Amino acid sequence: MEIFLVFINAMLVNNFVLSKFLGICSFLGVSKKTDAAVGMGLAVTFVMGLASIMSYSVYHFVLKPLNITYLYTIAFVLVIAALVQFVEMVIQKLSPSLYKALGIYLPLITTNCAVLGMSVINIKEDYGFLKALFNGLGAAAGYMLAIVLLAGLREKIDNNKNIPEALRGLPITLITAGLMSIAFLGFQGVIH
Repeated sequence: MEIFLVFINAMLVNNFVLSKFLGICSFLGVSKKTDAAVGMGLAVTFVMGLASIMSYSVYHFVLKPLNITYLYTIAFVLVIAALVQFVEMVIQKLSPSLYKALGIYLPLITTNCAVLGMSVINIKEDYGFLKALFNGLGAAAGYMLAIVLLAGLREKIDNNKNIPEALRGLPITLITAGLMSIAFLGFQGVIH
C-alpha cells in the first residue's frame, strides 16, 4: 500500500511538471501534437524507470562503499546520459517518424531536470529499491499525463478561431499550463 501511495504522490500530488515545475522545456516544446507527446512521454517513462533503478544501484553499490557519495550528481547525469543515448538509438531505428517529430527534445532528456530531480529525491528521501522504482514510474506517469493532456488541449486551442491574436501560440499555451497546474493543486492533501 505504501508503494502505491509513493506512485500516486509522484504522479498526481507532486507532479514534476505541474507542481515542481521540472521538465518544462520538453513539456512545452513537444506538446504541440498528441502523437509526439505520447512518444516523448513513453521515452521519458522508460528513461525515468531505468534511471531510478540505475541511480539507486550506482549510489548504494558504488558511491556509498567507496565513500564518495558527494559525486552523486555527476554519476546520475552520466547514467541518465547513457540511458538517453540508448533510447535515442532505439527510437531512431524503430520509429524514424517519431524520432524526427521529437527532434532536439529527445537528447534534451539528458538534461531534463525532472529525470535528475527524481533520482536526487529518491536519495534524499532515502527510498529503498522498490520505493525508488515506483517514485520514478509515478513521476514518469505524471509527466506523461501532463504532456498528453496539454497536447490534446493545444490541438483544440490551435483549431479555435475565437482566441484573440495576441494570445495565440505560446501565451495561450502558458495560460493553459498554468490552469492545469492550478487544477493539480486539488490533489494536495490527498496523501498525508
